[in-house]
Amino acid sequence: MGINGKILVFVDLPGGELDETGRGLLSYGARLAGTLDAPWGAVTPIVPVGEHLAAFGAYGTPIITCLTGGDELLDTPALFGKKLAKLALDELAAVVVLPHNDLGATLAPVLAHELDAAIITELVTVQQSADGVRLSRKALGVRIAETKLWDCKRNLVATVPLRSLSQVIMPTFKPTIPLIGFWNAAEEPTGRTTRVIGRIPADPQTVDLTEAEVIFSVGKGCDPATFEQFQELCRLLNVSYGVTRPVYDLGWTGFERMVGQTGRTVTPRLYVALGISGSMHHVGGIKDSRRIVAVNLDSKAPIFPNVDEGFVADLKEVLPRLLTQVKAANGGAP
Repeated sequence: MGINGKILVFVDLPGGELDETGRGLLSYGARLAGTLDAPWGAVTPIVPVGEHLAAFGAYGTPIITCLTGGDELLDTPALFGKKLAKLALDELAAVVVLPHNDLGATLAPVLAHELDAAIITELVTVQQSADGVRLSRKALGVRIAETKLWDCKRNLVATVPLRSLSQVIMPTFKPTIPLIGFWNAAEEPTGRTTRVIGRIPADPQTVDLTEAEVIFSVGKGCDPATFEQFQELCRLLNVSYGVTRPVYDLGWTGFERMVGQTGRTVTPRLYVALGISGSMHHVGGIKDSRRIVAVNLDSKAPIFPNVDEGFVADLKEVLPRLLTQVKAANGGAP
């Protein structure tokens, strides 16, 4: 059962580049079009050029619609959302897909309101069924999972969590030379609105681990001196850090840093496990990470069958060497 309309995938092209999030959205859009048996296209606030335009084609993007003046409205999401909604109406879009980041999460309710559409955030999987389309989502660090039924009678606005996006170019994608179209509203959106005057990136040292992009964690394979080296390494690399239950029980850090099913369930794009044996509870809390790397002295540690890359080494020897190399790369910065 196909849907009555096309799928629009919003790609914001920060700095004019098709970044990891944008590539993941294109891959998601192409697969979603296959699942729903519907045409699809991308919408951007600026024109992609060069290698970035070619990358759109690698994902089989048939058409790219550029919003005239869209880049000037990105700092006023309410107005940009209204303009994007007008485009969706003109394009007869049944589904609008956005990234679940600060911009996408702000635009989604505006779009849903303007289109009188259904909305689902942090969408993970989509399945056709006899009575409609089943939409499954996970939220709050994947602690909440639910499935809703979309009857396809109303438009749908969906945000996709960045942790679920994959840049993989599937064999089923047919490369294209995308057509580029330009669209402008007959009347520019107006009304009271707020303006973004600055964006402060999350500090990896303080951000909640459920939202962290890169996490280094340490287990009971360290002593106090090694733990201090570990924290210094995380500061120098500007990554988030976590610990296992045994380290938390030693009182070296707070509960908010404990990773595992009894602590934080995390989904970073990179998880580095240092001196962690890999108990069932810990592995259960990290299994949805995009990539897992482990270092452990015991070659038979249970962590190794659950990682993408593993190294048998003594953490007390590895950490000082890592610190030396990182400091050298940083110009000897303390």
